[in-house]
Amino acid sequence: MTKLIRLAPHLIGWLPLALIIGDTLGNRLTVNPIQYLTQRTGWFALVLLLATLACTPLNRWLGWKQVMRWRRPLGLYSFAYAGMHVAIFVGVDYGLDLGLIVQAIGEKRYIIAGVFAFLLLVPLAITSTTGWQRRLKHWWRRLHRLVYLAASLAVLHYLWLSKDPRPAFVAGGVLIGLLLARWLRVRLPRQHARLKTDVE
Repeated sequence: MTKLIRLAPHLIGWLPLALIIGDTLGNRLTVNPIQYLTQRTGWFALVLLLATLACTPLNRWLGWKQVMRWRRPLGLYSFAYAGMHVAIFVGVDYGLDLGLIVQAIGEKRYIIAGVFAFLLLVPLAITSTTGWQRRLKHWWRRLHRLVYLAASLAVLHYLWLSKDPRPAFVAGGVLIGLLLARWLRVRLPRQHARLKTDVE
């Protein structure tokens, strides 16, 4: 059971790639395979990012301590799919043409949101190790709070590029719920401490 718990985040992380490979082998990439692969890798990156953010609330509210070990691998898998997403966009869709890429970034707001989301994830992925946590000390937590901004930008990116806004609304609703859970977890103990002080 313990081994399965440890393997779970890796199974979750590899599952989207298995689905993409299955769609490729099964000739299910639609009439525009580049767009399909770009959107699929981006969506999986967002889902895994939200799963990463859900680990702490699940631990604090439900007592699922084992999921705290999932945060780093899920976050890195999310970054990996985000990297695939960017690589397909830059290398395949735009053929590494810097002029076209810069023009697209300047003209399309969803690309701007996506670029900033990815840039925010880069330092978070680099500093995800225990060694960096020791080096940065209290700054590590402050830096990694940027993940919520990255997730918000990722939701906007998907909302603005998608013809069907419903998945983005679902992702946005999950993100709002996670932010609310975080806020309540910080707020409620403070209110309890104030009430206790007033009573004493």
